[in-house]
Amino acid sequence: MRIGVPKEIKVHEYRVGMTPASVREAVEHGHQVFVERDAAARQGMFDRDYERAGATVLASATEVFSSCDLIVKVKEPQPTECLMLREGQTLFTYLHLAPDPEQAKALMASGVTAIAYETVTSARGGLPLLAPMSEVAGRMAIQAGAHCLEMEQGGRGMLLGGVAGVAPAKIVVLGGGVSGVNAARMGIGLEAQVTVLDINVERLYAIDQQFGAAVNTIFSTRQAVDDYVLEADLVIGAVLVPGAAAPKLITDKLVREMKRGSVLVDISIDQGGCSETSRPTTHASPTYVLHEVVHYCVTNMPGAVARTSTFALNNATLPFILALADKGPEVAMRDDPHLLAGLNVHRGRIIHPAVAAALGVEPGRPSGARR
Repeated sequence: MRIGVPKEIKVHEYRVGMTPASVREAVEHGHQVFVERDAAARQGMFDRDYERAGATVLASATEVFSSCDLIVKVKEPQPTECLMLREGQTLFTYLHLAPDPEQAKALMASGVTAIAYETVTSARGGLPLLAPMSEVAGRMAIQAGAHCLEMEQGGRGMLLGGVAGVAPAKIVVLGGGVSGVNAARMGIGLEAQVTVLDINVERLYAIDQQFGAAVNTIFSTRQAVDDYVLEADLVIGAVLVPGAAAPKLITDKLVREMKRGSVLVDISIDQGGCSETSRPTTHASPTYVLHEVVHYCVTNMPGAVARTSTFALNNATLPFILALADKGPEVAMRDDPHLLAGLNVHRGRIIHPAVAAALGVEPGRPSGARR
């Protein structure tokens, strides 16, 4: 199969769909890999590294898209990229379609088969291709939040861990999944006071067993969210409903009542955000202040640490890339129900039920695939 790896064009996105090591594996499996020029140069993986791995370096994205059967990316295709997609082609990348009807329409119009990293599942019920980036985003959320709490950023002027004789900051994490746990881990490491809220009692038990007295676990109700958010110096929104839009746990009214100079880092912004006051931002302009609360809502947080993120992502995606290339998409998905769960768009229809519900359309069925 001809596999294409274009350079990412989203604002300040430096990750890449395949590393030279991943390319070498695909080539060893008998596939051709075409990589756009300078696709990963900013993170120290150069064209010569890809050529040594067996790839062909092409001068433009147009050449990559027109030459290949399987397109492997990191972020959702931008409007100009959607126009280059075609029927019979397979796209494997993060999509996050629930809050993005325009992208969904463009993908449906293209006729492409679009498989989303974020809805591929595992035998244990997890999201193996979302997990590594959730891990990065959770850890980065504390770094970003600590910076935003500085006076010059509009924050309260607090050091997360405090100092001798001065109380630490209060961090509230909404959601005890991968990103929430990693945020909690970092917050604890910086000696902040950390509370995690979740609706899953078993998850709260696991967090309590993992961190003990270092973290406060609270069952999430509307009242609990209100109470703890109002007391927080830093709120981390780490809520996830696979494929669907994130629930709005934080109302505009609640944000108005938060402490002046407190910070909200909304990791769930990829799925629309968990606060009514959240709107997508970029690394070029990551924050805004609304109701005297600093909002950090960057939709591609792991892109800021592109090298770490690229290697972590490739570790997870490579087996699926090889399966798609070795067997062809339809057979690969028929053989693996967890890969099939990643199918979002096929032959002009939205396939994933949660994505279809979020977009208000009737879900289709993949041809020849068992559900």
